[in-house]
Amino acid sequence: MAARAARVIVVAHGRTAAVRAAAFPSPDDVLELPPAGDVVKGEGRAGPEERCLGTARWLGVAAVADPGLRDCDLGRWRGRAFAEVAAEEPEGVRAWLSDPGAVPHGGESVAGLIARMGEWLGGLPPGRSLAVTHPAVVRAMLVSALRLPDVAYWRVDVPPLGRVELSGFDGRWNLRLPQWGPLMGASRGSEGIFPDFSAISEGDFEG
Repeated sequence: MAARAARVIVVAHGRTAAVRAAAFPSPDDVLELPPAGDVVKGEGRAGPEERCLGTARWLGVAAVADPGLRDCDLGRWRGRAFAEVAAEEPEGVRAWLSDPGAVPHGGESVAGLIARMGEWLGGLPPGRSLAVTHPAVVRAMLVSALRLPDVAYWRVDVPPLGRVELSGFDGRWNLRLPQWGPLMGASRGSEGIFPDFSAISEGDFEG
């Protein structure tokens, strides 16, 4: 019997106070989403931070906290506005934006995050799963899965509630673009994994 491939839908958490303020996220970053409903539509994993677990609840996902989906550790930059850090540490910010191995903030490098997400993908069991995590983690996951150079991390944009699908077997991953949305002419779920995904939009949580 042929081995089954792993397939994972990965969702970035909703908009937060740090996103709105153009700041580096901190562990206590506040999620800006309406109250979650009581209907559970499925199960999955989520980053251990409340902004991931809260997004999962809002989406109707009963999620287990997964430390492997934690956010990139930005060290002493956490919670600070990007403009402020760039003004105080211009060389450090330039290094961080150009060298994936740089750790001017004293935390985790982009290269380290990409490697960590490669290990996480490699540990997925066969079959379907769903994960709610951070935009930075989604970016790193895509770079790892598609075997792109680490510098490609800075060329991937992941908006709040952005979604990607990856399917793979034996370390080889394919990216599958969503097949729903106003330009597609029809809304579509994920074959029972997440049937109401097409209803999500940023307008649902903008204040």
